[in-house]
Amino acid sequence: MDNRKFLPVVIVVVVGLILILAFSSSIFFNVGATERAVVFYKFSGGLDKDDVKTPGLNFKAPWNDAFIYDVAEKTQEESMDVLDRNGLSISVDVTVRFHPMFLRIGYIHERFNRDYINRLVIPEVRSTVRQVMGRYSAEEIYSTKRSEVETAIKNESVEVLSGNNVIMTALLIRSINLPEKIKQAIETKLEQEQEALAYQFRLEREKSEAERKRIMAEGEANANNIVNKSLSDKLLKMRGIEATLELSKSPNSKIVIVGSGEDGLPLILGNN
Repeated sequence: MDNRKFLPVVIVVVVGLILILAFSSSIFFNVGATERAVVFYKFSGGLDKDDVKTPGLNFKAPWNDAFIYDVAEKTQEESMDVLDRNGLSISVDVTVRFHPMFLRIGYIHERFNRDYINRLVIPEVRSTVRQVMGRYSAEEIYSTKRSEVETAIKNESVEVLSGNNVIMTALLIRSINLPEKIKQAIETKLEQEQEALAYQFRLEREKSEAERKRIMAEGEANANNIVNKSLSDKLLKMRGIEATLELSKSPNSKIVIVGSGEDGLPLILGNN
């Protein structure tokens, strides 16, 4: 059997294997569990934004480029100086957590490339922090409306970032630092306000107690007045006689003189 006729096929296969091995790094690419990828087709349509490669082994033509994105949630900490509505400088430390929308990384890449954190997330968060805090006074930011400020920054940042295919999961204000004199003045004012509230509470409590005693005294006076109006000489005599009769039933020795007491009531004489 003449095997020479298979020689061209063998040569083609060998050459093909050599080429595949030589260009394997350009043909195959792996996408990790927390990654997504998009491919740029140099000769047939450019960046395919909607064909997002999922985790696993993927392949492409050697002349095309694959862009792999880490889509796991990220944490970014920022420190900045902002101005309150009165122009007072405040130092603020914030933490933001976010991740790109998995199926929209092609659109992120088209506008910001893989440096979207520095080109999109950080600038927008810093800008939002400055805008929101510029609507409040230092005292409100430091004490009374801190949670409101934090919520406003988060809501406005979420709106901006989601419009650019990034999901922000949390934004926290770690610390707010004011000039020492301003901080002391605010704390002193807050202490005075608390003392005033405590004093007002004591006054209200004392007024309530005085009102309670007044109502009780009026009730007792009205009750006594009703009782006094209901009493008469005949009723008192009858009650006295009833009480005397009850006493006379006791086993102790006694003498009862009817009509010899004051007001004609019975008089009881006895040893006990």
